[in-house]
Amino acid sequence: MKIIKTFIAVSGFLICGVAFCADNFNSNQTDGWRYLFDGKSTDNWRGYRKQMFPSTGWKVEDGCLKKIEGQRGGDIITKEQFDNFELEWEWRIPPKANNGVKYFVTEQRPGAPGHEYQMFDDTTTKNRKQMTASFYDVLPPTEHKPIKLAPEWNQSRLVVNGNRVEHWLNGEKVLEYECGSPTLMEAISKSKFKNAEGFGKKIKGYIMLTDHTSECWFRNIKIREIKSN
Repeated sequence: MKIIKTFIAVSGFLICGVAFCADNFNSNQTDGWRYLFDGKSTDNWRGYRKQMFPSTGWKVEDGCLKKIEGQRGGDIITKEQFDNFELEWEWRIPPKANNGVKYFVTEQRPGAPGHEYQMFDDTTTKNRKQMTASFYDVLPPTEHKPIKLAPEWNQSRLVVNGNRVEHWLNGEKVLEYECGSPTLMEAISKSKFKNAEGFGKKIKGYIMLTDHTSECWFRNIKIREIKSN
């Protein structure tokens, strides 16, 4: 790989120029994996409860899908719905930033559209249910997870197979739960989602990248569907 040594400042920290994202894109799609974002096109995405991709707030830059800081474009979702799958993506945020990837997303439940894999600057909170790789506000990840603090890149993985859900971070499973289980439903009853009808149950749904106004960079977003036996 050719290394480019030109640096530019973005939101108070340094990133490598064109090589920042583009050189990390792996065009090989094998073993059932396919890209939801290929470093160039947003064709697989649209705005939440909208038909088109947002005209503001999001853009493709240097092979990454970038959420622009302070510019509201709204959450974006996949055009397809998914049932059982593995999802992988890489992401980075500046210090004090906040974002997330939601799954089991439905457009019929505003305010609680889906379960969220949280992406956060963990140095800014002591609430483990709001830290990176948590099921946001419901279940915490393991206490000693292998996180790379902002503004470094992290690699996340989500596995949904039947009612079982796994959250992974940088190659390590850090959370596992069962949809609809008494343990999960009790945790939801103590969360901000306690009055959201159907929340906590497994559904076939969209995948969402959230707009929390903070800057966030995504790359290598890919999915592999798991065929039921």
